Amino acid sequence: MDGSGAKRIFVTGVNGHIGNHIVRDLLQHGYTVRGSVRDLSDPSKTKHVLAHAAALGLERNLELVEGDVLDADVWSELLNGCDGLFHTATVYSNRGPATEIIDTANKGTSHLLRAAAQAGVRRIVYTSSTAAIGTKPKGTTKDESVWNEDAVLPYTTAKTQSERLAWKLAEEHGLDLRVINPTAVLGGGFVRPTPSVDFFQDAIAGRFPVAPKFPMSVVHVRDVAKAHRRAYEVDEASGRFILAPHANITLSTICKRIRTLNPTTKSPKHSLPNFLVPIAVLQDWLGGMFGRQRQLTRAVAKNLIQGDTNYSSTKAEKVLGMEWEEFDTCIQDTVDAFL
Repeated sequence: MDGSGAKRIFVTGVNGHIGNHIVRDLLQHGYTVRGSVRDLSDPSKTKHVLAHAAALGLERNLELVEGDVLDADVWSELLNGCDGLFHTATVYSNRGPATEIIDTANKGTSHLLRAAAQAGVRRIVYTSSTAAIGTKPKGTTKDESVWNEDAVLPYTTAKTQSERLAWKLAEEHGLDLRVINPTAVLGGGFVRPTPSVDFFQDAIAGRFPVAPKFPMSVVHVRDVAKAHRRAYEVDEASGRFILAPHANITLSTICKRIRTLNPTTKSPKHSLPNFLVPIAVLQDWLGGMFGRQRQLTRAVAKNLIQGDTNYSSTKAEKVLGMEWEEFDTCIQDTVDAFL
């Protein structure tokens, strides 16, 4: 498969940060796209997606449809006539009811993969996360063979459970499943900031004086979109693909780079030693008592400190031919989205 034909790809969650970039990438490479949003009447979920097609002069190659992943009944009909499915729709949040985050991921996976089997759509590219890889064991390079065996936060639990479910359903229904496991996704082009980027605004404004040395890895959203397309196109592609080209860095590293590239910002220049993290958790708790949205619970801090983000992206480079956006591009494109 080479993208030169008029293959139609169904993309769920096209309004999201990853989803809308996938739409643009697919249109640029000769595909037609049928994409779903939960509410077609809401311009915040459609305007930026339609703008991609308009900018490329390819409005006729994009069709938006309405569908909620929690509704099991609509998907097989919507998938009819499509050559592939890219399933990106989920709740990406570290806040909110755990049942909503986990149920949306699992039920959505079940509904979409079963519908794909009914509609005869065999090749599926599924958006998972390095949250399903995990951060342990600390001190070792983690590849696609590693699974998160210690998921405690709702989001990491959702991504781990739903990806395992996807593999189970693929085996049951004979689906050709390829899974993308990106780490924190940076870059502009989002309508609502995701947990991967929402700390940038606070960092730029100087709302925290020092930055913890929490382990992080990052990838540009354009690379994530490209990896989805390449996973569909490369016939010999199989299994999982980690996207973590800028691995084993820290939150402090990112904040310092924000300041270096943008000296007029107030992003913290200094690091918070890990042994002082409990103080930061206490300050966050006190802020929550006065109505501020909590960012750093004890569970989040513990989960971050006990592992690392030493991931290998070698498989994606070798099989999908990935070449990555530079680290500074990841940082600056995200900063520009907030300025």
